[in-house]
Amino acid sequence: MTYWYEDIALGSPYPLGAHTFSEEEIVAFAAEFDPQYFHIDKEAARHSHFGSLIASGWHTVCVGHRIMVDTLFTQADLLRAKGETPGVTGPSPGVNKMVFKAPVRAGDTISYALTVRQKRPSQSLPGWGVLITAIEAHNQHGALVYHAEVVGFSKQRDFRPNLTQRLLIALGGLPGLGRIVRGR
Repeated sequence: MTYWYEDIALGSPYPLGAHTFSEEEIVAFAAEFDPQYFHIDKEAARHSHFGSLIASGWHTVCVGHRIMVDTLFTQADLLRAKGETPGVTGPSPGVNKMVFKAPVRAGDTISYALTVRQKRPSQSLPGWGVLITAIEAHNQHGALVYHAEVVGFSKQRDFRPNLTQRLLIALGGLPGLGRIVRGR
């Protein structure tokens, strides 16, 4: 998120954007990363229980992730243009849940949205918060095609380290001693 941890509201969907999947891109992605017949062989897929070529679930995820990153970068640029400082997003320690609810077919337009469901200060990274977000994708008919629960970090704007934390931060930057402080 390009918001600071303190400014992130819970429960409001944040639209990320949409993408229309073409047959050519479905086949190209699958040929390189998920070459199962129902992703790459139009005729075989037509005779399967899917009835037509379908996108790899990983393709659906990758497109959504790209749209999310592009949207957040654009939002950060807009904030900077207004003279504001965007929040800082940290890494993701993982995905708690991921489900593919319906197939994505050639010609489908998939809309992605992100909703922060929970947040709490991080216990392991002072100055950061932990976000539990839902990423959902719906097709042009409103059917849910993909849902994931993703964990991520967000920087706290108002964090002020205590004396012990400041000391550990300072010691962590020293050669040799830094490895000991960081536990490496």
